[in-house]
Amino acid sequence: MEKLKAALAFGGILAASDIDLLAASFKLRQVKAGTYIEELHEVASEILFVESGILRLLGADISGNDVTKYFIKEHQFFANLESYYTRQPATEAIQAVVASKIYTIAFSAFERYFQTIPNLYVYFKTLSEASLLQKIKDNDFLNYGDAKTKYLELLRRYPAIVQQVPQQYIASYLKITPQSLSRIRKELA
Repeated sequence: MEKLKAALAFGGILAASDIDLLAASFKLRQVKAGTYIEELHEVASEILFVESGILRLLGADISGNDVTKYFIKEHQFFANLESYYTRQPATEAIQAVVASKIYTIAFSAFERYFQTIPNLYVYFKTLSEASLLQKIKDNDFLNYGDAKTKYLELLRRYPAIVQQVPQQYIASYLKITPQSLSRIRKELA
């Protein structure tokens, strides 16, 4: 719970009493590797915080194969805002890649706090903007360079992902084949 409270303290926007109130509304979930937190084609209803572990946001390509779009790392919030606000089924699912400890809060509960916590909207907007900028930075390196360059950049930025995430998910994220990733790893070893 302390990591969740520290994340809610981001930017010094929320008062300590507001952080305590919000944190108490989150529910702890311990999930095993492979567990889906949100299913494909389900309307998103929760905001997630990863206390420990790694989740992946995945979709399907035109052949129906899993495509890893993004990794949700420790100390990160995540919400499928598009699905929630449009009330449309999500085109992505969220799955635990490794055993994870997450906290969840229903969007509806979170939104009720907008009425009673004056700076919550400012906090949510600030956090959303920071997350968007980080996601843009993360996706930038995926669009430039060869497979080895992409892998090295992922290793530099997120060594925990490279160490903990199964090879097929990393290859999918980097938009390369598992065989190519295996060759790159052998070459670097």
